[in-house]
Amino acid sequence: MAKKYRRISLMILVSLLVSLMTVFPASSTHAADDFKTFLEKQGTPPPGANDPECRPDASHPEPIVLVPGTFETMWQNWADLSPYLAKKGYCVYSLNYGFSSAGPSTGPIEQSADELKTFVDRVLAHTGAKKVSIIGHSQGGMMPRYYIKFLGGAEKVDDLIGLAPSNHGTLLTAWGVPLDLCVACQQQGSGSDFLNKLNNGDETPDPVSYTVIATKADEIVIPYTSAFLDGPSTQVTNITLQDYYPLDWVGHVGISYDPNVFRFVLDALEHAGPANPDRAMK
Repeated sequence: MAKKYRRISLMILVSLLVSLMTVFPASSTHAADDFKTFLEKQGTPPPGANDPECRPDASHPEPIVLVPGTFETMWQNWADLSPYLAKKGYCVYSLNYGFSSAGPSTGPIEQSADELKTFVDRVLAHTGAKKVSIIGHSQGGMMPRYYIKFLGGAEKVDDLIGLAPSNHGTLLTAWGVPLDLCVACQQQGSGSDFLNKLNNGDETPDPVSYTVIATKADEIVIPYTSAFLDGPSTQVTNITLQDYYPLDWVGHVGISYDPNVFRFVLDALEHAGPANPDRAMK
């Protein structure tokens, strides 16, 4: 009788183990499928981005999140930088955000930052990484600072690399659409309530590293120096492209496609702290 009960108990234990082995892979598969669907809803990604099968490795521990600028989609903004970074071994993700009647990335920046927060949380949960590195163009280089400063992003972002970011706004008023349709355009005007709030106090909260790359030929962020951030040199690097490439007069839109800019971006990603332009030039 004792042997019979032991046999029944063993059968029950085996049955439980088999059930667990069956349930957890199914759960894992469901989570992966859910993340894939989440990425697909973002829209058409640039080459090399939004591959749910990508996993960070020891050499590239932080996934990269590419954030487009005002009126731009991720496909328009990152068609060159995304595959460049993917070939370097990084897991690259990107999103579209802030849709309104004026187009992509035109809605209230506070809401866009919340969309970024959700996106980063999903990337971290899927990849198992502790932090991401964010690269943004124009509004996409400034908007993540709201996420970092007010929405808990400081502990989830390693690097923020801004390409011609609108950190202190622009004097430009001719955006090409009525300003009442483009809330983000209004908020990026120099002296706006939004920017006053964003830049009040510490512009560069710890422990994030900040790299800003600006061009003297910027025809959107005016003056181009309004892109620069205040902060200690151990944490913040402000780079004027022409100081290192005097003949490179790329403008605002083209800066996210400029291979000279990519060198500074890669330097920031490959080393602790912000980019060191002299080191990047070697």
